[in-house]
Amino acid sequence: MGMKNVKKQNDKERTKVQKSELNYYERIGNWDFSKIRYKTENVTNWDFYEEITENTNEKSLCLDLGTGGGENVLRNYPNVGMLIATDFSEEMIKRAKENAKRYENKKVKFTKMNNLKMTFPKEVFDLISARHTIIDAKQIYGCLAKNGTVVIEGVDKKDCWEIKQIFGRGQAYKDEIAISEKDYLALKEAGFYIIKKVEILQNEYYETEDDLMALLLKTPILEDFSEIKKGKSIIEKDLFDEYVKRYKTEKGIILERVLYGIVAKKCN
Repeated sequence: MGMKNVKKQNDKERTKVQKSELNYYERIGNWDFSKIRYKTENVTNWDFYEEITENTNEKSLCLDLGTGGGENVLRNYPNVGMLIATDFSEEMIKRAKENAKRYENKKVKFTKMNNLKMTFPKEVFDLISARHTIIDAKQIYGCLAKNGTVVIEGVDKKDCWEIKQIFGRGQAYKDEIAISEKDYLALKEAGFYIIKKVEILQNEYYETEDDLMALLLKTPILEDFSEIKKGKSIIEKDLFDEYVKRYKTEKGIILERVLYGIVAKKCN
């Protein structure tokens, strides 16, 4: 297969994934995790917002992709000159603007945008961040100023692997190439000259079965987990109970997270 055909196939794959995600998040609507009781135990010392802080200052112009309801950027993004935060879901942007009313001093503007069809001028942003969202490395490279930085955090193939194995499906479960490797290769091809990739390991302990169930109903860790077909729920309670039985600990029901972090620099 020629390079042009490979690119077309990759573009179609990204668009398909994006449409699937958009339909999912528009349907979920309520994207608030605040009532889910769990504790996170970091195994890897890497933090998305610390990396952003290290690469910005109070004058930096920043872009955040896939910002969702804005809760994370409003709470955790460092003080910069201006932050433009985007999402391709109209519902998410509406929620983000409502959430922003509680952070009057935050210099942030929320706007709807497709990550794969970025509409910003060339070489304008000092830093672009993308957390748990699909990206187009070449478009990011084009929008970054010289010596600009991109910071990425994503969910990798082996994330929540034990529960995916029990259900026989899940996010990236059947992917031949890990998402982290796809992003790394795409950034390299786009022209980034310094690329640092790290595996992020976390243990999440959910206080009760209801808390874990709430997470699975709000996220695409398991596809179709919250779907209803022909008036009947297709949540496989027996498989869920099996997972709880196997992975219930004194700290709570453990969910082993495998993420990845990437920091890449654009040359001057």
